[in-house]
Amino acid sequence: MPLQITFVTSAKRYTDLPATPCEVAFVGRSNVGKSSLINALANQRQLARVSNTPGRTQLINLFVMPKGGTLVDLPGYGYAKVPARERATWQAMIEGYLLEREGLELVFVLVDGEIGPTKLDIQMLDWLRASDVPHTIVATKIDKVKSAKRATRKRDLAKGCELHIDDIMWVSASKGTGIEQLQQHIENLLRP
Repeated sequence: MPLQITFVTSAKRYTDLPATPCEVAFVGRSNVGKSSLINALANQRQLARVSNTPGRTQLINLFVMPKGGTLVDLPGYGYAKVPARERATWQAMIEGYLLEREGLELVFVLVDGEIGPTKLDIQMLDWLRASDVPHTIVATKIDKVKSAKRATRKRDLAKGCELHIDDIMWVSASKGTGIEQLQQHIENLLRP
């Protein structure tokens, strides 16, 4: 069952967002599929803006569910077709949100299932662990991995993230793989 999600607002600082009782956030490198995943979770094509150009999400985007829980789409880290000065502000924006936001239950760290964790993904995971920010890994684009190589890719990705395969959620926004399980997990986290 798709999550009932409505776009609320965007902001450059977490302090400009409305207070919420509980929320989950999505973070990952540019072009990992954060917006596509949010659209798949809601079963809506245009809820979150999707682009083939890395770096389109440049603000903290807040989406609300009917019972009051929220989902937050954070700007991607890494390569983006924007000036370096602009990209530099994203780090402070993301870190401020992740460290200071009241009601943040869990951060979903999206890692490209086709290519595995990048150096920037590992840096993000290390930072979250060192900062005691609760998080879990969601491997996106798993449909792009050939079925004959999927078991090896899953094992390598889990090893790269220093986790067991079963500790990672495997999804495909385009094929719907794993979306229902992720929807249920989010609903359980955001239950008032």
